Amino acid sequence: MKQYVHPQKDDITLAGVLGALSDPIRLRIVQELAAGGGELPCGHFCLGVQKSTMSHHMRVLREAGLVHHRSEGTHSLTSLRREELEAAFPGLLPVILNAMRRGDIVLPKDDK
Repeated sequence: MKQYVHPQKDDITLAGVLGALSDPIRLRIVQELAAGGGELPCGHFCLGVQKSTMSHHMRVLREAGLVHHRSEGTHSLTSLRREELEAAFPGLLPVILNAMRRGDIVLPKDDK
């Protein structure tokens, strides 16, 4: 079973979070995780990128402290670290999600 390394709450930085969210694919992943409300399998995301590219995006989000990955058998489950993000940067995640809903942030079309 694969073990993932996640930053501690105190190691999450605003620069790291904003840098991770600078890519539209990663924004889409965060949006889908927020809409899902819990854990989603990595195979859930159909964003028109290769598996290796998706792995890269997931790693960037994990290392920035935005998501938590855990292994269950042969599957990797991903969830948003809402509580940690809210504690570190109050209101940031809701502002970003609201901007996406309003269309202030243009996202790529999904292939679903």
